[in-house]
Amino acid sequence: MALEDYRNDMMRCVRCSSCKFIPLGSIVKSWQFAYGCPASKQMNFHSYSGSGKLIAALSWLDGRIGVTPELLDVVYRCSLCGLCDVSCRMGTDMEVYEILHQLRKKLVAEGHGPMPAHKPVIESVRNYDNVWVQPRNRRGRWAKGLSVKDLSKGKEKAEVLYFVGCTYSYASDLMHIPRLTAELFTRAGVDFGILGARELCCASPVYMVGQQDLYEEYAKKNIAMFNELGVKKVVTSCAGCYGVFRSKYPLLGEDMDFEVVHAEEYLAELIGSGALVPKNKVDLSVTFHDPCHTGRMAEIRAPSGGGEECHLGCLPVKNVEKVLGFDGSYDAPREILAAIPQMKFSEMERIREYSFCCGSGGGAKSAFPDFALSAASDRVEEAMSTGAEALVTNCPWCEKNFADAVRETGAPIRVVDTIELLAQSL
Repeated sequence: MALEDYRNDMMRCVRCSSCKFIPLGSIVKSWQFAYGCPASKQMNFHSYSGSGKLIAALSWLDGRIGVTPELLDVVYRCSLCGLCDVSCRMGTDMEVYEILHQLRKKLVAEGHGPMPAHKPVIESVRNYDNVWVQPRNRRGRWAKGLSVKDLSKGKEKAEVLYFVGCTYSYASDLMHIPRLTAELFTRAGVDFGILGARELCCASPVYMVGQQDLYEEYAKKNIAMFNELGVKKVVTSCAGCYGVFRSKYPLLGEDMDFEVVHAEEYLAELIGSGALVPKNKVDLSVTFHDPCHTGRMAEIRAPSGGGEECHLGCLPVKNVEKVLGFDGSYDAPREILAAIPQMKFSEMERIREYSFCCGSGGGAKSAFPDFALSAASDRVEEAMSTGAEALVTNCPWCEKNFADAVRETGAPIRVVDTIELLAQSL
């Protein structure tokens, strides 16, 4: 598949601007939080919307424009959050997300992309197997002192592989999340192990900026390793890892003899079975942010390749499954929060498949930190409007970006991971 295959989709965009907003009038609760696209919200210019990028892509294909810094700004000042795709598909069969991805792939293949700020990340994955330019042998340091099976040498076996991810493995301010998760698994009697220094990057960051060759190399290595381990489940705490494992890896056509589960889905099951029983009261009012990659972007979008069939003599119809983002991991974190005694929970206006992106994904945080901070600040404002004392989420990228926004704005709200609150209750 290539960008050229989606020419008809780009031609058929009617510039209705649905891609900028939360779909369906009944879902929108206020003008203040009606926007769905962080880029068009910040820039207030049509080119930065999903539709605008389709116009730009078609103009480039047809030779009406060249690759300029302005075009690259439009293409990469975007977190590829998928909201435009969900909004558009409410009434069409167009594949907006796939077009945006193919546009980045083509720019990279022809030497125009990614952005300069993305290149150190790509080289770090190539040279260190992680995005943080950190030695491989430090990857398992978060587990120091814990009694956890090491599956890396093939001498031990387990039913569950706990795949931590680059950011939770290396970010010193987030290492407590995998530690708490491992302690909870141990407490519940889960048969699990980790890969330590043998764990590789999931390759979601390089996929997002259009570096397809490196993505496929790492994705296939991971699939082969997981199959070789013989584990029944691959459980991860990272939204990025979860999203790419669940929605992108299956499209490679490789056998995947394991189930992909987010750590909070697994913990919600353990609470439901009685293996974990939250007892301690946590007197706190909270709201929850659905990360894009545990939500709408965790659902498989099998590309059609742009092919169409003619119905009723003239009506072009594509053979593509209607994907509206409903199949994400939305219930588990809410079930965990509901199980914590005395926890007070309020929803924001934009939730679940219509969640407003934190702005950190798709390479946006490294290349356009102003954009990432703008999106996070908007979301923090929305969280504040609920009266919550804490903004809860389950993605390391969201957590770090929200924390930056809170520091920048001085907003009187904490940023907390669901796992921290569950551990506190136990």
